Parts: sequence; structure tokens; C-alpha cells
Amino acid sequence: MDELKTQAAIAALNRIMELELAGVVKYTHYSLMVYGYNRIPIVSWLKGNADESLAHAHKAGELVTLLGGHPSLKIGPLLETEQHDIGDILHESMEHEKGALAAYYDLLKIVEGHSVLLEEYAREMIVSEELHQDEVNKMLRRPGDTAAFKG
Repeated sequence: MDELKTQAAIAALNRIMELELAGVVKYTHYSLMVYGYNRIPIVSWLKGNADESLAHAHKAGELVTLLGGHPSLKIGPLLETEQHDIGDILHESMEHEKGALAAYYDLLKIVEGHSVLLEEYAREMIVSEELHQDEVNKMLRRPGDTAAFKG
């Protein structure tokens, strides 16, 4: 890749790293705010998402250094809505995942045709994020509803 593309890829990877680190904070917070009968499996799922976000942030940071860049110390946006109903948490999760997915698509646009390594990474992460969005979408549906949640 030429220098301009490399710098754009570094910036995109740093943005991804910041979003994924925000995911660690958000999912950890959500896991602490779950109450009720279904607490244990939901907390476990949220903790798993926090762990996955940390792994994603680490991978993005490794790619930043591979390209000769400096990993960001910033964290993406953190909004406290004070809404802690499971439905509210899942809606916030969906919005967060949409932002992360868009960031991976942005990276793919930058590197497509210039770096097989970064193309494959972006595609792998897009698959992961889209599957996660599907999981959240299914959790937002009423039992028995087969149509995708739109809300």
C-alpha cells in the first residue's frame, strides 16, 4: 500500500480499536445492571461480548503496529442512558454494533485491492459483527416471531 492508504488504514484501525474498547466498557456496565429471573445467562452473554470486544480491540491495535502506526489511547463514545431494562440494553447494543460494523466496512473500502491481509481481516470482522447483530435482533423479537425485529 502507498503511504496515503497506509495512513488511512491506520486511522480506520484506530477508530475500530476505540469503538471496540467502548464496547468493553458498555458490555461490562450492562452486565452489572441486569436484574431479574434471567440474570445469570444474560450477564454471561454480556461478559462474553465484553471479552470479544477486548479481543477485537487488541487485534486492531496489532494491525496498527504492523503498519507502523501508534495505537490510540482513546475510547469511543460512552453514553449513559440510565435505561437498564434488558430491552433497552439490547437496543443500545444494536446501535453500538451498527457503528462497529460501519467502521469495518470503512476499513474494507480503504484497503480493498491494496492489502489481502487487511481485506481478509475486515471481511472476517464484518461477518462477526453481522452475526452478532443477528443474535441481538433475535433477542429483541417476541417469542414465536420469525420476522426480523425492526425498531
